This record gives sequence, C-alpha cells and structure tokens, in this order.
Amino acid sequence: MRAESVVTVAVLLPDVLGTYSDAGNAVVLAARLRWRGIAAEVVEVTADTAPPVGCELYVIGGGEDTAQYVAAEWLAGHRGLQSTLAQGAVTLAVCAGLQIFGHVMTDPAGDDHAGLGLLDLSTRPGPRRTVGESVATSTLPGVGEVIGFHNHAGVSTLGPGALPFAETTRGPGNHPDTRIEGAVTPAIVEPGPGPATGIVATYLHGPVLARNPALADYLLGRVLGGSLPPLDGDRLPDMHALRATYLKRT
Repeated sequence: MRAESVVTVAVLLPDVLGTYSDAGNAVVLAARLRWRGIAAEVVEVTADTAPPVGCELYVIGGGEDTAQYVAAEWLAGHRGLQSTLAQGAVTLAVCAGLQIFGHVMTDPAGDDHAGLGLLDLSTRPGPRRTVGESVATSTLPGVGEVIGFHNHAGVSTLGPGALPFAETTRGPGNHPDTRIEGAVTPAIVEPGPGPATGIVATYLHGPVLARNPALADYLLGRVLGGSLPPLDGDRLPDMHALRATYLKRT
C-alpha cells in the first residue's frame, strides 16, 4: 500500500472541457480516498496555468469540437505533462478526452486535428450524433457492469495498441458498427514496476465514477498499489437502487 500522505487528483482544463460535469470524477476519487482515511487533494488545472507533473491521478472531460481542438493544442504544448500521462500517472479520459488522447480527430469538413497519441485510436465524424444511455461490461478485473450516457458526434476506432474498456450490451458504444466502449492502455490492466500508470478512456458521462464506484476504486487501487480498505456502507448511497433507476431509462 502506498505510504505517501496525500494523493493529488488533477482536473485538466475544466474551463475548456466542462460541458457534462465530468470534473465530478475528481470529487468522487477524492471522497472515496478520504472515506478510507487517506488524505486527498483536488487541483484544477485551467488553461492559464502551468500543469503540475507530479500528480498521481489525472482526469479530463468532455466538450464541444472546437473546445477539444483547443485543449489538444494546449496539452501538446506541455511536453512534461504528456510524459507524465504516458508513463507516470493513472488517467481517466472521458468523451472529448478520449478523442484527444488518440492519434487524430477528423472534423466534419474533413480536416485532421492531431491528438496526443497516448491511445491507439482515431476519431472521425459519424453518420449521426450518438446520444443515449449505455450499459456495458468492463474488461477491467472486478469492475463489472458500467453505465452512463453518450453524447458525441464522432466515432472512434481502436488500433492494435489499445484494448477496449468495455463491451456494450445495451445502448451505444464508440462506433455504430461495433460493441466496443472506450479504450484502455495495457499498463492499466497489467501494471509493471515503478509508479502506477495507465489510461482508462470512455465515452460514458454521469459523471462516470459517480455512477460506477467500482471503476473509481479500480483506479485508486492502481495508485495505492494494493487492495483498498473497505468503506462503511452506512456512509454510502444505495447504489443498487440508483443504478436500477438509470437502467430503466435505457
């Protein structure tokens, strides 16, 4: 188990990519640490600040097309942060974040916008906007069923260097011709020696960690380097009832 006193969660560009309250994922991570007696700090990294490169966890959310191209250019200008995201931290990327972390984003006019290349995937315009609740089974050990909602115009195709985050059982996924949901780097599934690293990317909003606490704990387990202390059930909402309510809408 990790011995350091404070786990830092950085929210990347909430002022640019803040459409669907995905910054709430950082709130969930910090709360689930504090409930276990582990100190946590959330740092908001806006476009007018220099990004920290020593955080254990990074989260990035969704936004409109123009906003994600601006975010991609900003991230590309901070090489130290890119190195950390690739090799030195655990990262959750949602929707636009997923697309930005890929190789290329093609806009409706056919112009290509460079991504960071941290995930082996590419995104192009879909035949229609993808909107709706989704249910999928995660490929990550112990995470199980995941739920959330999609709202994106692009469709993403994985290359051989990325693994699916989940397999869709109901509702939309990355692409209308597949049942793949999201993408992960191999390091998040089979971590190696050294600092915890790896990327989980998904189209699921919610925020996704609020609706899927097992995923939040999976990310925290990677950072802390072992099994997590149990939580007091009396302090938690009735997730079974909440998830049942969401599932009725799909």
